[in-house]
Amino acid sequence: MKASKRYVFDTNTLISAAIFKNSVPANALKAAISSGFLVFSPETQDEFFSVLTRTKFDRYLTQSERVDFVEFLTQYHLLIEEVPHVEACRDPKDDKFLALAIAASASAIVTGDDDLLVLHPFRGICILTPAEFLVSLA
Repeated sequence: MKASKRYVFDTNTLISAAIFKNSVPANALKAAISSGFLVFSPETQDEFFSVLTRTKFDRYLTQSERVDFVEFLTQYHLLIEEVPHVEACRDPKDDKFLALAIAASASAIVTGDDDLLVLHPFRGICILTPAEFLVSLA
């Protein structure tokens, strides 16, 4: 694994990867961890854990599958404790992903969120859909 590559995946992309095991987001996640690390900040990690445990996902994932997915991610992630304050996204809730990408010197942000995608590139960091990310690694 090349430690130099760092990737930010937004919460929705990670949830899609967890639920749909052979989906484009799942394949993008697999490709990311085979070529580098996922990065989280405390804020992005808390949001992911909070969303993953929502009861609306009970029909898609058992508690055991959720635990397995989190344990899987834990093997391939770095926690970036200090991130800058950023106000750049038209949806302020998404600024945390931009801030994390800056702090981690990320190679890419992987998302399906148009509020983030319209900022591509952001301070030299690619913002890509999961499909675009897969193409970029090919």
